[in-house]
Amino acid sequence: MKKKIIRLKETTSTNDYIRTCDLSDRYDLLVVSADYQTAGRGQGTNTWESEPGKNLLFSMLTHPTSVPLGRQFLLSMAEALALKEALDSFVEGFEVKWPNDIYWKDSKVSGTLIETRLSGGHIQDCIFGTGIDVNQWEFRSGAPNPLSLCSIIGREVKTDKVLKRVVEAFEKYYGLLMEGDYTDIAALYHESLYRRHGFFPYEDKEGRFEAAVVEVEDDGHLVLRDRDDRFRTYGFKEVNFILPQGL
Repeated sequence: MKKKIIRLKETTSTNDYIRTCDLSDRYDLLVVSADYQTAGRGQGTNTWESEPGKNLLFSMLTHPTSVPLGRQFLLSMAEALALKEALDSFVEGFEVKWPNDIYWKDSKVSGTLIETRLSGGHIQDCIFGTGIDVNQWEFRSGAPNPLSLCSIIGREVKTDKVLKRVVEAFEKYYGLLMEGDYTDIAALYHESLYRRHGFFPYEDKEGRFEAAVVEVEDDGHLVLRDRDDRFRTYGFKEVNFILPQGL
């Protein structure tokens, strides 16, 4: 895989930068990281809180033209597995909270915003914009459950070291996708899911309920089974995970 890594001091967002970079078509994998983002985004209207130089803020651009449009969530699975593997190399216990957040116990360490560009009914480009809380000890934004790697292991880590491990792991999982090995990617993703065993509280437009995770479908829908053995299927933002109080 032909790849290039670009490191910036500051940019609006690495997704914005990589989208307009004139090198985007020259590499199978283009990675852009920044010490600080002036307009870093999360899902929807959310922003990503990060002290300058403390955390790992980066985007990866790929051209997964062979991945079927109806199975594009496999790309999210592959990236989430890469993040988990990289973080597990520092301390074990990370899990993937559907769809692609990385959790340690009940706290969020990483989030990803994925953007795809289609052409002729096929996936042309995919951008993974990721933030990993690495060396930030305190959070002030009011986000419900942020946590950094340094708070878990008790010491700071060079962000370049974390990025190197993420990229290496992503190359492995992305390579499996390019070889059409979808089954293994999906199986590993399901084994890594947060709350994959037991019943936990959730909330949808009808109210709160308890349920167990059944699976995540190829198109990314989450399937839960409630206490009445009723199966409930959700798209992104259609169900909330009720987290323990006092995190």
